[in-house]
Amino acid sequence: MFPLSSQKKYWTFSNEQQLNELRKNQNKKFQETHGSQMDDTSRREYFLDSSEERLLLKQYEIYLNDFCRRFEPTMPKCCLGTSFHYFKRFYLHNSPMDFHPKEILATCVYLACKVEEFNVSIGQFVNNIKGDRNKAMDIILSNELLLMQHLNYYLTIHNPYRPIEGFLIDIKTRSSLTNAERLRQHIDDFIEKSFFTDACLLYAPSQIALAAVLHAASREQENLDSYVTDTLFTGAREKLPLLVEAIRKIRLMVKQYEIPPRDKVKTIEKKLENYKERMRKMFCDDDLEIDMQANSAADMSVLNMSH
Repeated sequence: MFPLSSQKKYWTFSNEQQLNELRKNQNKKFQETHGSQMDDTSRREYFLDSSEERLLLKQYEIYLNDFCRRFEPTMPKCCLGTSFHYFKRFYLHNSPMDFHPKEILATCVYLACKVEEFNVSIGQFVNNIKGDRNKAMDIILSNELLLMQHLNYYLTIHNPYRPIEGFLIDIKTRSSLTNAERLRQHIDDFIEKSFFTDACLLYAPSQIALAAVLHAASREQENLDSYVTDTLFTGAREKLPLLVEAIRKIRLMVKQYEIPPRDKVKTIEKKLENYKERMRKMFCDDDLEIDMQANSAADMSVLNMSH
């Protein structure tokens, strides 16, 4: 159950400000560690700042979604949701300057497939990746344990898909809405968009699911307010104000989401590429090079997922 889960205890946060502070702190720590001899001007030129990292990661979340949607054989929705959770969690405490998001993205999806018992071999998995598939396989397998370590081995994810099915069954049984299945496409669209926001790090899966259902009903010019107040919470009305506020905020987050400007993302990707190239030149000693490869899994161009 979600209320007793590690997701609730360790990976659900109070508000967006807390998430932003975590991201800013990890960026600051990275710059202080790797740029201790630099002045502020040099750091700005050399490193990605927190806002640049965030924009870059938003773009890679789009790549993650596209990769999962195109995956063959067809991937269950729960694998997509779990992949997003892993990706977002990892970069709360790590920098894309240290671990390239292209590599972590693929590793998140591969680990999610295993955890959600979607039975694909590593060979089948890398068949969905362009480029040198043997190198891609090495990168994913070498990063798998690292990813689990940074997730503190809390791998079970509660996604909103089961609560959605429960709500639809209940609506069919206990509400006056006819043909509840017509809500499904709007629900799916809403849930997909919600993964591009921080909603899954802030709210319970059941709250996100209910926000999706109410959004879908409004798109169909239906109103389920009486179902929520008189049926769902008939014996717990004191909980309604908090729920209503959570639903409002989730829907607002989804509505306000904007796709990252492609020109800005390209500039940031180039800056990251330049940083990685400088790092390679600095660490030319064999031992250091091996250590660096262990951290960043080397060849960034191998996991050539279509942009």
